[in-house]
Amino acid sequence: MTSFIKQVLVHLDPTPAARQRLQVALRLAQQQGARLSALYATMPLFLAASAPPDAAAAMAMLQEVDQEQRAATRNMFDEVVRTCGMAATWSDTLDLSMFRNFVHQALYADLLVLGQPSAGHDLAASVPADFPEYVLLASGRPALVLPHIGCPESPGTIAAIAWKPTREAARAVAAALPLLQRASQVHVLCWGAAEEAMVTGEQLELGRYLELHGVHSTWHRDASEPEALGEILLSRISDLGADLLVMGCYGHSRAREWMLGGASRTILASMTVPVLMAH
Repeated sequence: MTSFIKQVLVHLDPTPAARQRLQVALRLAQQQGARLSALYATMPLFLAASAPPDAAAAMAMLQEVDQEQRAATRNMFDEVVRTCGMAATWSDTLDLSMFRNFVHQALYADLLVLGQPSAGHDLAASVPADFPEYVLLASGRPALVLPHIGCPESPGTIAAIAWKPTREAARAVAAALPLLQRASQVHVLCWGAAEEAMVTGEQLELGRYLELHGVHSTWHRDASEPEALGEILLSRISDLGADLLVMGCYGHSRAREWMLGGASRTILASMTVPVLMAH
């Protein structure tokens, strides 16, 4: 089947997880016949540091460290791309607003590849903890978010869909179709009675939609949605042996900040497998 994924954008930073993020993005672009662009976007170190007495000298030193990290990441990019044998383009941020720059580039990509923040690593401060959620909610583009603990280079052998009849979930499923079509198993997890539109004649529904796109699905429906939905989802995907979760990303803007819903926040904080999300 012809894939609609023609442009993939991967976020790079100086953390060790960036290498696998790039490898996954390259493999994905290769499978889908897509073009891959990498954008190195980090928070300059001097912004996170308190000003010492000799502020000018300290700023110069931190800027030098920033440049060294950028150069090391560029070398890693060149090495991985050369080993893969596939073309990819590199760009980096030119001013201090990594959020604005990445979101602007994201508008022109079919799929983003992002990483879960890793608070325990020395270089974690280079990327704010809310970066993935901000990009998801501000850009409106679907993203494959990879866990910092690692993942298969080609996730999606067994996929799970967290389904509810909402715009966010529908957009996530549509964006994930090229990956779902390659899966050996697709499980749909849902809660509560099936909702139907008040129409006569044919009721359109997810199972038929997936079948039309060549995706056979197995359904798992529970009586009611649990309060701790995020934790339940993590448990279910573990039981199923899934290596990809597809779900809507729920959130809203308040006081100039993006606020995530409970399940979305839990999954982004505690994910164990790659998650394809859309807002």
